[in-house]
Amino acid sequence: MTKENPDKDHYWMQLALEQARITAALDEVPVGAVVVQSDQIIAVSGNRTVSEHDPCAHAEVLALREAAKMIENYRLTEATLYVTLEPCMMCAGAILAARVKRLVFAAYDLKTGAVGGCFNWLTDSKHTHKVQVLGGVLEEESAQVLQEFFRSKRS
Repeated sequence: MTKENPDKDHYWMQLALEQARITAALDEVPVGAVVVQSDQIIAVSGNRTVSEHDPCAHAEVLALREAAKMIENYRLTEATLYVTLEPCMMCAGAILAARVKRLVFAAYDLKTGAVGGCFNWLTDSKHTHKVQVLGGVLEEESAQVLQEFFRSKRS
């Protein structure tokens, strides 16, 4: 786990949270992602599994796809991915495949998280690519967005 610039991390995570809120308004699970490189946004997305009828349309995967197209390279070796929920196994695999330099996430996912919440798959020492990871940035705010969404679904 690493720590870079907390002010920048909070700033970019706020933008990911905005995406999560937009996604909630579209009746999708409110997860937002932002890919940053050289202090510039190169991609932004929210979950689209319901609207795209695609189980792989997680915010992270969509943002990584957009970022790769933007820089015309599938390797995002200088990019930081900000996401409002700890990535699942599928998204962790995409992060490794893209060679993302750094992952910053907000809320831990104790049921399916692959970066410490449930599994430690992304940070397993067997991987040849090492991703710098920082979890818990704006964790409470992100958890609140998720809780409100699921509370409204149950009522």
